[in-house]
Amino acid sequence: MPQVLEFRLPDLGEGLTEAEIVRWLVQVGDVVAVDQPVVEVETAKAMVEVPCPYGGVVTSRFGEEGTELPVGAPLLTVAVGASASGDTDEGSGNVLVGYGTGTPPARRGRVRPTGPAAAGRQPRGRPMEEPGSSDATSAGRGADTSDTDRGTDSGAMGTAAHEAAARRLAQDVATTEGRPGGGDGRRADGPVPVISPLVRRLAREYGLDLRELAGSGPDGLILRADVEHAAHAARAAGARGRAMETGAVSYAPTGPEPSAAPHARVPAAPAGEVPAHVASVPAAAGTRIPLRGIRGVVADKLARSRREIPDATCWVDADATELLHARVAMNATGGPKISLLALLARICTAALARHPELNSTVDMDAREVVQLDEVHLGFAAQTERGLVVPVVKDAHTRDAQSLSAEFARLTEAARTGTLTPGELTGGTFTLNNYGVFGVDGSTPIINHPEAAMLGVGRIVPKPWVFEGELAVRQVVQLSLTFDHRVCDGGTAGGFLRYVADCVEQPAVLLRSL
Repeated sequence: MPQVLEFRLPDLGEGLTEAEIVRWLVQVGDVVAVDQPVVEVETAKAMVEVPCPYGGVVTSRFGEEGTELPVGAPLLTVAVGASASGDTDEGSGNVLVGYGTGTPPARRGRVRPTGPAAAGRQPRGRPMEEPGSSDATSAGRGADTSDTDRGTDSGAMGTAAHEAAARRLAQDVATTEGRPGGGDGRRADGPVPVISPLVRRLAREYGLDLRELAGSGPDGLILRADVEHAAHAARAAGARGRAMETGAVSYAPTGPEPSAAPHARVPAAPAGEVPAHVASVPAAAGTRIPLRGIRGVVADKLARSRREIPDATCWVDADATELLHARVAMNATGGPKISLLALLARICTAALARHPELNSTVDMDAREVVQLDEVHLGFAAQTERGLVVPVVKDAHTRDAQSLSAEFARLTEAARTGTLTPGELTGGTFTLNNYGVFGVDGSTPIINHPEAAMLGVGRIVPKPWVFEGELAVRQVVQLSLTFDHRVCDGGTAGGFLRYVADCVEQPAVLLRSL
């Protein structure tokens, strides 16, 4: 008898808590092999093809393309055949980060019962496609449906399986209804499910009790919007109360009063927080673009960098004429072409060897500056999906030719959206070639948690004093933005001056080769 197994969105690593479905690679009814990619998702780091650890027939899919799902949410169900020994473990044994495909949990695969036990209960997340299922309307969502039954092809299952599933469903409902706090939206003692640690921090800052909120996310997951909405309602209620107590009511709404979300219990307003204008302000008109996926994580990192890092910037103009001549001579000898970015990267690694303070990070919990041994060089790449920073691992061990090949590979992967999370994380220093946008200089924001970023402007012909005479030379502006906690201006200036010397006289690099 076939067994229906549920495959959930696995932990994709790097602290990622959700992913957006970009493209389904299989349809309901398709036969899939073990470890066959079934869906393409976009995380805050990269586009990833997710393989299914089970082989069998796809019986249902959960979520339309464009839907954002949290880690652990169901992706699809697969009907697999039982082995001769009766063991239903058909997993590959392969793992994604934090996700194993060993023996599935006891009630991982479910069928939709058709008997009376199903009355009044409907799965929270109906699959996008479900052949053979009825459209019976649910009488209510139920109190706690964390083990919700998922739709399958009932024709593929025997009567005994339906009866067993119905009995299990009835037991689940009874257990849920008898659980403390299971029916009124209030949480009993135990961990409160939130979508990210940021939500817990916001709740602490607003003085909210998460146990008093009922989340609007899957399985009652508390989202950031739930906390912010409850805090807004609390501030409005607190301000009205204070105005009524003093007799100086200045609250004169021009429309309906703001009310708390139907799923939120409004706590007291945070102490000492009095809004200047209590009346609700209409949302600004215009096009709203969600900050999610790569755009969202870039926004979060840049805001955190600006908030935490006391940065400073120094810059210098350099004559890059000799560097351009050296590149032409290298490429004239045959073999793979050497890119200008690769030469600048080689100069960076040589400069970091002389000034290791700039290849570091700051551990504020331990109040220590951690100097790193390896140089993992990130470089900014603009794509249709936004700015990404691929990382060349162990750049200090590579020559110009190897750096050129790796830059080309990562740039192509960035354009096609196939960079892996590992290729977008772990950088220790960033090289930002903003000259490709036709600008001379910039004061960029450091890529947190790194300590510095070298910026390279466009190379343009300019008047320059060369060997005592005025001449037209190829001039570039170099800038260094650095974390002032890891070094002072003398170290930063020494690093930038060495880089400029190597640009002006590439033979200087021979001392470090």
